[in-house]
Amino acid sequence: MTHDFLVGEDGNGVRIDQYLARQNEGLSRSYLQKLLKNGEILADGAPVKPNYKLTAGNRIEIEIPDATEPEIPAREMKLDIIYEDEDVLLVNKPKGMVVHPAAGHTDDTLVNGLLAHCRGELSGINGIMRPGIVHRIDRDTTGILIVCKNDLAHNSLAAQLKDHTVTRRYQAVVCGVIKEEEGVIDAPIGRHPADRKKMAVHVKNGRRAVTHYRVIERFRNYTYIECRLETGRTHQIRVHMSSIHHPVLGDTVYGPAKCPFDLEGQTLHAGVLGFIHPRSGAYMEFQAPLPEYFVKLLEKLRKMS
Repeated sequence: MTHDFLVGEDGNGVRIDQYLARQNEGLSRSYLQKLLKNGEILADGAPVKPNYKLTAGNRIEIEIPDATEPEIPAREMKLDIIYEDEDVLLVNKPKGMVVHPAAGHTDDTLVNGLLAHCRGELSGINGIMRPGIVHRIDRDTTGILIVCKNDLAHNSLAAQLKDHTVTRRYQAVVCGVIKEEEGVIDAPIGRHPADRKKMAVHVKNGRRAVTHYRVIERFRNYTYIECRLETGRTHQIRVHMSSIHHPVLGDTVYGPAKCPFDLEGQTLHAGVLGFIHPRSGAYMEFQAPLPEYFVKLLEKLRKMS
């Protein structure tokens, strides 16, 4: 499959791998770098390296190879499927499940379960390690994830994510009591300069990130909130809430190293997902109920307040 387009003024002087990752949220930067190294991305008709700096008006051609049979194993597992049709599948991901294979997780990920359930009917645009995956949520974040079963669906959802038209609302419990009823955090997010496993706000090469939050309930020392994502950066809610001194409860990466409750990771749930169906054009919205651990935590916080 070939894609071609002209670079706009926003690409002037930007590395091609960075620009393409920004323009194509369905394609990871590592996958784009692989395509560049294989000569499958051209600038003005010539293959270029990942560090090639663009000029406004460059014509870019991307040749995405046909999907190959994944070498990762299919594994039968119980999936909490919220909705499924010929194009998309929505799954309620449990805490502790990794979305796609990586070091230390090769046969127990959501992708392994999807390969068994869908029997190969998954889009191949994002590479053989991420079949059907157009966006992801962290290992210890629960809730709705959309999976694309073909390239039509993948291209449509990737475009909607890029245009920020996908509805994504999360529930979280954060440390401290938020005084205002609602607020907006508009702070660019990029790789942490000292710790490459973390993200941070206001760093060099950070990308615009916007999180809207509102208070649902206040407790003693904690606040139950809903966050609506306008953009979808890595660890966005966790980084943004930490930046205003209200880290997500249980998040030992961006918050306190010790948690007073018996939690496994951050208290964050992707509760609502809405999108335009790639085939019918109808807007669809789905909701995943709070997981049991989250409900019990809220009950405990109410008793403590």
